[in-house]
Amino acid sequence: MTTLTLTTLYTDVSGRARFRDDALPLAEGAPAARLSALMASGGCQFRHSPAGFASGFHCTATPQWLVVLQGRIEIGLQDGSARTFGPGECFYSNDTLPPGAAFDPALHGHRSRALDGKPLVTLFVRA
Repeated sequence: MTTLTLTTLYTDVSGRARFRDDALPLAEGAPAARLSALMASGGCQFRHSPAGFASGFHCTATPQWLVVLQGRIEIGLQDGSARTFGPGECFYSNDTLPPGAAFDPALHGHRSRALDGKPLVTLFVRA
């Protein structure tokens, strides 16, 4: 494999959150263990959310990678679309509020919820 497909949650020009699948080149390492280029990070946090966790619509305050360690999370958008991520899956959360905009819960951001009646454990790695 020479690329890895990763999901990005971003804000489009209209201010709405959208999903996009991006190819991440795996150009380093050896054939038995391909690596991406090293990416800078600003620290990490672990989060435990109880079974039944659900948020309202919100924007990402700081761009970050979200890695699911346990449980399953659904990320829903204003347009009704949603994606589910389980253990070992990740996405780049970068649906920040557009500069100068006041948050409008009917327009901006995404919602999230734990699925399957189980707790959710995630790792956030700041970009």
